[in-house]
Amino acid sequence: MQFNSWVFPLFFAIVYAVYLALGKKRFRVQNAWLLVASYVFYGVWDQRFLGLLALSTVLDFLIGKKLAASENEKLRKRLVTLSVLANLTVLGFFKYFGFFVESTAAFLNKIGFEAHLPTLKIVLPVGISFYTFQTLSYTIDVYRRRMPATNDFIGFGLFVSFFPQLVAGPIERASRLLPQILAPREITATKVQSGLWLLCWGYFKKSVIADHAAGVANSLFAAATLELPPGVDPLSGLEPLLAVLAFTIQIYCDFSGYSDIARGLAKLLGFEFLLNFKLPYFATGPSDFWARWHISLSTWLRDYLYIPLGGNRGSTAKTYRNMFLVMALGGLWHGAAWPYILWGSYHGVLLVLERIILDARGKVPNERDYGLVGEWTRIVLFWVPMLIGMAIVRCESVAQFWYMMTHQSFALSDRAAEGFGTLLYFTWPLVIVQLAQHFSKDLLVPLRLPVIGRAALFTAMILGMMVFGVRVPVEFFYFQF
Repeated sequence: MQFNSWVFPLFFAIVYAVYLALGKKRFRVQNAWLLVASYVFYGVWDQRFLGLLALSTVLDFLIGKKLAASENEKLRKRLVTLSVLANLTVLGFFKYFGFFVESTAAFLNKIGFEAHLPTLKIVLPVGISFYTFQTLSYTIDVYRRRMPATNDFIGFGLFVSFFPQLVAGPIERASRLLPQILAPREITATKVQSGLWLLCWGYFKKSVIADHAAGVANSLFAAATLELPPGVDPLSGLEPLLAVLAFTIQIYCDFSGYSDIARGLAKLLGFEFLLNFKLPYFATGPSDFWARWHISLSTWLRDYLYIPLGGNRGSTAKTYRNMFLVMALGGLWHGAAWPYILWGSYHGVLLVLERIILDARGKVPNERDYGLVGEWTRIVLFWVPMLIGMAIVRCESVAQFWYMMTHQSFALSDRAAEGFGTLLYFTWPLVIVQLAQHFSKDLLVPLRLPVIGRAALFTAMILGMMVFGVRVPVEFFYFQF
């Protein structure tokens, strides 16, 4: 089931009405109800994979109890290793088996060996990358003794499968979400108000901005795959830039829109989810970008991969190695395809280069070192490498990427003029809101308006979705991960 499907509002209305009727004193019954609702939510997509979700839940619940009860460090290491290997094996089989088999066969054929390796038509369970990392955070943190194991199987099952963030995050830590599940929730007026804002803003970003930007991007990237006669270019002038820019707007509004909706739903239910996006297109450099983009993933990779690899505690060369390796694996997490690996590796190189420059300077600069003009200069300049990264992840081949990078000019064709006009027409609300959020340093600044202003804002967003929202629901981009 998707947030932007026509059936979801009815589903949530029923879930919410029963949830409120049960009351916070019966929060364990509320948990059981939310667990059932979460399995229904996931089962609507494909009930065959409910067993995988249940298997991961049962395995890590039992391992968590064993980890907490044992003082034998060798046994505890074997148990946490079992959890990691079991979860990553399931993830690897469903997500990466076909990719590695095809890549191996292609390599062997290139060096002269005729390879006929077995292939399988494997359906990727939606959200498996998200809930795998989420449940791993539990067993690893219990192993590290950073949190106690829980004896509440229903509560733990809800932590793994909670429907607002089950299929596309944010990737919640057990140490953060599980205590909220195992205690009564307070639904305050502040939570409801901010939850409704996040819901409206998330749906607006998805249906009005992301889906229209996707139309522009998809048509141009599709044209760039056509095989035309020699001397005939599928794109001209500013059209390659327009294609990448449209995708950049699409992926941000699509994914951050989903995260906003998830956080909004959670607030209405009395929960607090991790902030997943913090104005990433105002980043001044690579490290700043990853402190703002998909925060739940970047911090997960930092805490459970980068630091265990040694982080920045070893030699300078090892620090650079760790930074690059973590980003390359982060790219692989996004998808079983070379564009994702190259995209992650590209960002790894950017982070290493930034670190080399900072090490040469001998100190980490802050905003005061640059001033307002310097800050905005860095923001604008960083858009160049960022757009190149977006082109890497969107292009279907190296040839298409090279074409996009080498066929840029300042000529404004009719198609480019129409495409830029479409982007401007639908994205100006995003620009205004995010400029206000950036300068106020307050992501909830729209809620600081007077009552009349807030009412007008909500009315405008709802009317905007009714008039301009894409009628046929478009799947969220990150569902494929």
